[in-house]
Amino acid sequence: MAKIDYYELLGVERGVDAGTLKSAYRKLAMQYHPDRNPGDREAETKFKEVSEAYEVLSDDEKRRLYDQFGHAAFDGAAGGPGGGGFGFSNSTFADVFEDLFGEFMGGNGRGGRGGGGRGADLRYDLQIDLEDAFHGRETEIDVPSSQACQSCDGTGAEAGSKPQTCTTCQGYGKVRTQQGFFTIERTCPRCHGAGQMIENPCRACNGGGRVQQQKTLQVNIPPGVEDGTRIRLSGEGEAGLRGGPPGDLYIFISIAQHQLFRREGTNVYCRVPISMVTAALGGDIEVPTVGGGRVAIQVPAGTQTGKQFRLRGKGMPALQRAGVGDMYIQTMVETPSNLNKRQKELLREFESAGGGRETSPESAGFFGKVKEFWDDLTD
Repeated sequence: MAKIDYYELLGVERGVDAGTLKSAYRKLAMQYHPDRNPGDREAETKFKEVSEAYEVLSDDEKRRLYDQFGHAAFDGAAGGPGGGGFGFSNSTFADVFEDLFGEFMGGNGRGGRGGGGRGADLRYDLQIDLEDAFHGRETEIDVPSSQACQSCDGTGAEAGSKPQTCTTCQGYGKVRTQQGFFTIERTCPRCHGAGQMIENPCRACNGGGRVQQQKTLQVNIPPGVEDGTRIRLSGEGEAGLRGGPPGDLYIFISIAQHQLFRREGTNVYCRVPISMVTAALGGDIEVPTVGGGRVAIQVPAGTQTGKQFRLRGKGMPALQRAGVGDMYIQTMVETPSNLNKRQKELLREFESAGGGRETSPESAGFFGKVKEFWDDLTD
């Protein structure tokens, strides 16, 4: 099968300059690279084709021969001017694959000098009350973590000395090796990625540049904070290794269960038991709010369990935005218990005085439907 024209394969015009040619190849190599297309034979073949095209066109002499003789210039069997076959040159791809592997590995391509590693991020779980979430508060927390060693200012080297650049990786923290036209990058085995060697380690931190200690931090909890909210304190995590930047501290908020209130977003719910007499005859009750206030509610006569009263603006404040939720009072009619003899007599008198459909319409209606259901089954 005839080979595709190299210029057409790379999507460039004849006479293209070296920079544009490299850019076109780099884009296609990123697209078809085997690491990005595992198991895709078609992508692997395409990658080899564009690499072959770039190998030829990026070399001035090979490009001149290709422009004159086409693919025959490198076909030894055809007796072309190229003779002895076609092969890849490591030097041709070194700069391109340095960029490619930098992106595959999450780096910046050319890399940078090694040095102290960034400190680890820390997590702190903080439980607060619902009232704290309502009002907001400032609190102190004690966090055990590593801090930069004061004796060596975090360098890890004894006073009067300083870390030396690693001679194996020249301070980059990584070493590169060529395998074919691929560039493989690994952590330097001598300095373990630090890029520096310490000949005289600090005695206080044993060359680590950091020591374990506990620190006290002031934490501001904003009003309206919700269960699961995460607060980030930049730079308050573990100290970096040998002068590296510190990590961050993440505070995860959990809100303790309240004995009176249940929260859903910015709304607050409170179940309030009322006596059978208050439910039947009506009356006034006083209920608490999550903010610590009191609100009077007028209970209408005939109130049933589950009746809901809405108190606008008495819920939780919205986190970092305007607005306040509502509070919902849910009544729960309490059935009398532990009755004395006289109380039982009064209830029986009430029942015999006409308690039934008029005073308990829902109950009478339900059992009326039950009777109809049974009658239908016997017909």
